[in-house]
Amino acid sequence: MSADPRYTVSLPDPATHRYVVRCDLPGTATHVLTFRLPAWIRGSYLVRDLAKHVFDVQAWRDGQSVAIERLDKSTFTVPAGTGALRLEYTVNAFDESVRKAFLDTRRGFFNGSSLFYCPDGFREGRFEVVIEPPRGAAFRDWKVATAMPAVEVDDRGFGLYAADDYEALIDHPFELGTFRSFEFQAGGVPHTLVISGRIEADFARVTADLSKICTIQRTMFGDEPALDRYLFLTNVVAAGYGGLEHRASTALISSRADFPRPGQPAQSKEYRGFLGLCSHEYFHLWNVKRITALSFQQSDLAREAYTRDLWHYEGVTSYYDDLFVLRAGVIDAPTYLDALAEQATRLQRSPARSRHTLADASFETWIKYYQPDENSLNASTNYYVKGALAALCVDLRLRRDSAATLDDVMRTLWTRYGREDRGVPEGGLEKVASEVSGLDLRPLFDQLLRSTEELPLEALLADFGVKAELRACTSAIDDGGRTHAKGTVPWVGLRMRPGDTTISAVLDDSPGLAAGLSAGDQLIALDGLRLTGPQWSRRLEALTPGVAVPVHYFRGDELFSTTLVPRAAPLDTWTFTLADAGSEAAERRKRWIGV
Repeated sequence: MSADPRYTVSLPDPATHRYVVRCDLPGTATHVLTFRLPAWIRGSYLVRDLAKHVFDVQAWRDGQSVAIERLDKSTFTVPAGTGALRLEYTVNAFDESVRKAFLDTRRGFFNGSSLFYCPDGFREGRFEVVIEPPRGAAFRDWKVATAMPAVEVDDRGFGLYAADDYEALIDHPFELGTFRSFEFQAGGVPHTLVISGRIEADFARVTADLSKICTIQRTMFGDEPALDRYLFLTNVVAAGYGGLEHRASTALISSRADFPRPGQPAQSKEYRGFLGLCSHEYFHLWNVKRITALSFQQSDLAREAYTRDLWHYEGVTSYYDDLFVLRAGVIDAPTYLDALAEQATRLQRSPARSRHTLADASFETWIKYYQPDENSLNASTNYYVKGALAALCVDLRLRRDSAATLDDVMRTLWTRYGREDRGVPEGGLEKVASEVSGLDLRPLFDQLLRSTEELPLEALLADFGVKAELRACTSAIDDGGRTHAKGTVPWVGLRMRPGDTTISAVLDDSPGLAAGLSAGDQLIALDGLRLTGPQWSRRLEALTPGVAVPVHYFRGDELFSTTLVPRAAPLDTWTFTLADAGSEAAERRKRWIGV
């Protein structure tokens, strides 16, 4: 057996949702050996205490049982000894998100951070992983998909893999099951779209579009870094959206409605959203996985790692995701401006923008972004959304007042930090932007990051021949951008659970708050008529601003009534459109978005 730590992952009964993991360490040293499981996974900034899913931990040395001693929730030790050490434990895997581990009779998925304890002193060394196939005729068609380098595997991918160090071990997720694979090339690198779940779609179209998007991103960075291959591991479900970046792959969860059906030429908003998600996670190859905060790089994942620059890593990536879909020629400029307007509308409709800075939102992500509650819209800024708009402001300011662009900033960050595997110090993007442009950008960054002033979107866009207009919402599905709908929707300041009449949030200074309504209240009648989830938007549109209506609702199991007085729709919806522009503005716009 190899002298490197070897993990063997078995699936004795997928119906139980449990992986059994065996760790073999031949000839370990005489000192007490410590094992630790990460408390969080890179790219998702919440302490998830992954060890809570582990049970039945046992240890043997040269076949003799030895006791373990727990030091804390994620750490235990094994007594000193010179013989071969074996650990075995079970991991409950019933989290269908992209962040942990999942297993049932349809598919399996895991991130190494959920399965593999790190033995002290081995973090920088080589690790081996053996994936054993599940037994039984029902699983004979299961396969393995991962970007981890294979050493000796069968034609289904089961067998031996190797990782250069512990970080690589936990940064290559595994997909197991009867998935389908669709190959394409981007920048000379093989890419694979892996699809798990029941769906019929035009995958030739999807891979053609992904190839364009990935190619344009690689071109921006001079086709670096070098990759053997890249995987989009995609779990298709009835309703879901999200992704998590890795060094040579991404794990995605998407809805069936996100994909174009065969023979469907129209480009749906849902499909554009899927392409934007793929573009976002792919850009993380550079921004996060290699251009990364020094505090993240230094973290051993045992506790929180703080930075006020998370807007840079997620917000800048959110700015670029749709921009690359545009640059790849998959959408046109008006559609791209609609996507930007939707981002601006989300920010405009959040009262938190006036009390929570972007820098603070970045720093407090550990207790806020990934743990939203009924007050989040009022108190917590979304650093993806506002970060993307801040990146837009930086890019436009650079393009207007210097010969540099945000592309130049990102390339400089790549050559100075990412390529050299150096963590970016706090304020790194701000410093590089000032350096490459020769501008004094401190006042701009103070406004964007360290204040709650409104972003200078309207003025900056005007200098690029784009008209930015705030208008009233026209319907329950009006998220911003161009619209042909007439009229406006009375405003009550309530957010409802999808398809339900239960309130999920009440906005500050709203008619709903004035009426005494609260998150968790279930509305049952409006103006004396029974209310159902599908009726909510239609009944809301029929209300008259300033005219009181009775509302009946349950709070817990108690029935209450109140009076709701809707207001006229506020100007909280952005539209960005191409406008007549002078020669300088028109030229700037063409260099920015191609028209």
